[in-house]
Amino acid sequence: MKPDDEGFLYPSIDQEKCVCCCKCLTVCDYKKEKLKTEEAEDVEKNGYLPQPLIYGARLKDRTALMESSSGGAFTALSDIFLSDGNGIVCSSYNYDSHKQQFHLITDKRDRDNARGSKYVQSDPGNVFTEGEQWLKSNPNKKLLFFGVGCQAAGFKSFMAAKGLSDRVVIVDIICHGSPSPEIWRKYIKNVEEKNGKIEYINLRDKRKGWNRSIAVAKIGSKEVSLQDYRRLYSARLNYRLSCNECPYTKIDRSTDITIGDFWGIEKTHPEQFDELGTSLIIIHSEKGGKLFDRARTSLDYFESDSKKCLQPNLERPSAVSSAREKFWKDYRTHGIDYVIEKYGKKSLISRAKKILKRIF
Repeated sequence: MKPDDEGFLYPSIDQEKCVCCCKCLTVCDYKKEKLKTEEAEDVEKNGYLPQPLIYGARLKDRTALMESSSGGAFTALSDIFLSDGNGIVCSSYNYDSHKQQFHLITDKRDRDNARGSKYVQSDPGNVFTEGEQWLKSNPNKKLLFFGVGCQAAGFKSFMAAKGLSDRVVIVDIICHGSPSPEIWRKYIKNVEEKNGKIEYINLRDKRKGWNRSIAVAKIGSKEVSLQDYRRLYSARLNYRLSCNECPYTKIDRSTDITIGDFWGIEKTHPEQFDELGTSLIIIHSEKGGKLFDRARTSLDYFESDSKKCLQPNLERPSAVSSAREKFWKDYRTHGIDYVIEKYGKKSLISRAKKILKRIF
């Protein structure tokens, strides 16, 4: 895997060594031409539900809830697996390399370090083969995988090819798009050059409430705002182009469970709104249903339906920003400081509007 000029990893194939076995294509779900047909067959064969079951949920433990990006579904589901001595596969942040990397985790302390959203593309590394070897070395144990739609589909296809599907539960996370690792690393190293070594990053700090979260970095005894980067992410300026054609942005998916923020809850379920956030949990399979049933004891939850939980990325991919091409041209010409100032800072007009909105 090698980065392109935007920092996104793509496979680099040595054609002299390739024997045309096509194994790469069998596990590349994104490339499959008959995705919808295959998913329909998968539902029929592998115990998938005719219609997904939909819940809103949040952790009863308010301390753990505060440390989670939304309602803590990741913690509740992974607790079950780790308590049974099983493993989970998820991504966590490396503060030395400033990469989001996948790891196989069997310890709750390591799991806790993986909490919180990081708006940067995760590097899978060798976690697929590590997961395979771990399952073969621990024949009585299982793995719980967390990742966005494309990652979850890849892991699922890989484990199916290895004959290990029955020992894996797949949880995918609602995704808006994968931003450039190149932009993130340039940005965050720039922050460190100006302020010192970063000890902790939280791009969804909920001190002002879940729906008014802020992005901050802890450096020694002070905090530095990362809001300008989050505005860049929200503007969809540096997403991977394939994200704009994502086949996984729908409510019916071929994973076991889908989780994410329950956006719009204040309108569709106002009595359930909580300042510390609520997770949306969509159950697609019997396997996923059994896991959620065990996790219920740690959650305050309620039933919902497909009409009350819909959000853009459960219906369609994020659109390409009209300013994307201009953004990359500016970055290559002027560098990270320039694009952060131009695209990440709030204008005086938008600041004034926000103040007036609060007043009224």
